[in-house]
Amino acid sequence: MKLATRINSFLSVYDNDLKNVFGEFKKLGLGYIDLNYPEHIEKFKAPEMKALIQENDLKLNGVALRFRSEFINGELGNSDPKISANALKLCKDAADYCREVGGKVVTIWLGFDGFDYSFQINYKKVWEQLRNAFTEIADYAPDLKISIEYKPFQPRAYAFIDSMGLTGMMLNDINRDNVGVTLDYCHMLMKHENPAFGADIFGSQGKLYGVHLNDGYGLNDDGLMIGSATPFKTLEFLYYVKKHNYDGVIYFDTFPIIEHAAKECEQNIRMITALNAMIDNVGLAYIQTIIDKNDAVEANKLMLQFLTSSN
Repeated sequence: MKLATRINSFLSVYDNDLKNVFGEFKKLGLGYIDLNYPEHIEKFKAPEMKALIQENDLKLNGVALRFRSEFINGELGNSDPKISANALKLCKDAADYCREVGGKVVTIWLGFDGFDYSFQINYKKVWEQLRNAFTEIADYAPDLKISIEYKPFQPRAYAFIDSMGLTGMMLNDINRDNVGVTLDYCHMLMKHENPAFGADIFGSQGKLYGVHLNDGYGLNDDGLMIGSATPFKTLEFLYYVKKHNYDGVIYFDTFPIIEHAAKECEQNIRMITALNAMIDNVGLAYIQTIIDKNDAVEANKLMLQFLTSSN
């Protein structure tokens, strides 16, 4: 498996020094990193970052856009043309940096493109503005995967791109081969989606470009350790990730605030390794036969088989 974890969870523990953080990642056995752009790269030009990553036997999966300050009323969909243009430029700059350091994926989460009040935004205008911006980014970087990460709310009361349905509609409108989706498990629970549903649909279409794995209770972006709240949903999600031969990185998007970051990451590695072993022990083909029966009792029996399976 290709695994990565949140850099921010480690920065405060390791003196806010990326060199120390990358060294710890190497010790943990992680193989990949995702950089937030621009917050993680401000002190490192691309050649310096590339060298630092290679020194620690890591690879860059990609960069994830982080919009701050001027973008709190919208990023690519901002009603101020100057601000939306700045957001577009930030995405293009992130693509350039990603390419130079050796990454493949540019993840765009539009946390501020949304609304809090009725009659606050022009929905059709914002939709077209986002579509045109994503199309321009895709055409600017045809060699990279441009991945849309959706979330139903937070920090806005309503996010504009809030669900697998709206994301699918946006992908259809953008109509570019290099634009896909990043599925964040907690975000899907917040939307009352079954994460496996999204993994099956986007995975079967070759549009699954990123996986952010975590857990939660559905009312908030809890960022709990993997499998801690919804283990069977996590198993089903991972089943479809494996079924559709997802070859990207699985990113631990968990939030160790009380827990020690390294110990929490170690537990995430143990858990995902165990869950994958359960799937392999029962077998992809056998699991599919149970699904094909469309029988709730048989599905429940399958859960027991996961728990009792062994090599």
